[in-house]
Amino acid sequence: MLNKKTQYALQALIYLTEHEQEGPALISAIAQEKKIPLKFLESILLQLKNDGILDSKKGKGGGYHLKMRPEEISLARIIRLIHGPIAMLPCVSLYFYERCANCDEEHCGLHDTMILARDATLQVLENKSIADISKRPETTELTS
Repeated sequence: MLNKKTQYALQALIYLTEHEQEGPALISAIAQEKKIPLKFLESILLQLKNDGILDSKKGKGGGYHLKMRPEEISLARIIRLIHGPIAMLPCVSLYFYERCANCDEEHCGLHDTMILARDATLQVLENKSIADISKRPETTELTS
């Protein structure tokens, strides 16, 4: 289950994607529209900035904006950054591996099943981006 912090991070990224053409967004505008506590949002946006997903501009016309294209920001990346492991057991995690106590990974049916679950989940989350889950306006091509 995704924690609130991860859900808020995804909502903030959706907001920034949908308002990308308007320029940098104020934290207060994101917080108000998405109903996210301001102080909590500040720490989330800073974490996304430190990871190179967002950038910020100070002064008049300042705020946060996407540093990466929304199509390049996978849901798996955001979940790992904010929430942590995607796998349901530490012994099957790709980035947060820990050996389970009292478990023989070579002969553990639960381990083998959780690898299948992890791989199926990753298939979706690695191939879905912030652009895929946002409602940003589609650009239309002019034809002559």
